[in-house]
Amino acid sequence: MVLEKKRVTAEEFEHFVELPENSERLFELIGGEIVEVPSNPYSSKLGMRFGRHIGNFVDENDLGHVTGEQGGYMVSGERYAPDVGFISKQRQPELPRKGYNPLAPDLAVEVVSPTDREDRLSIKIANYLAAGTVVWVARPEYKEVEVYVPGQPVKIVDMNGELDGGSVLPGFRLAVKDIFRD
Repeated sequence: MVLEKKRVTAEEFEHFVELPENSERLFELIGGEIVEVPSNPYSSKLGMRFGRHIGNFVDENDLGHVTGEQGGYMVSGERYAPDVGFISKQRQPELPRKGYNPLAPDLAVEVVSPTDREDRLSIKIANYLAAGTVVWVARPEYKEVEVYVPGQPVKIVDMNGELDGGSVLPGFRLAVKDIFRD
């Protein structure tokens, strides 16, 4: 749901989300528009599956930080709340304690929900890539994951395939069927 029809700056967005009436709500700034991120239990469940697998790998290998949908990031001047984000401890030894992370994540996982608009998703993907972020877009309706790596063509991994962490998470592997197992 778009809350502001007019384009707003990042500073105006920051002021808006800090208002007391917005303290329990989640927002993104996409294409200059303030967008409330609605709750979706199924998408959240899939995001948690990604987060659990990625988080376990990151913790076991002491690689950095994994955040959930409440962990927002500043990406190419906008504000995004990926379902799962990873940032290496080399880039950021400690996470900020409030506000949106000033650094873009190394990996962003976006689980597409029925309320997501393709035009906004395209903007987010382009901005993530411009910031050097690898993006995994999970599409529950097709049970597949689109893999976007800066400078490379998109790769689609279906239920028979496996995601690999590439240079962002070397050695990480995750079967797509383990995400969409129901």
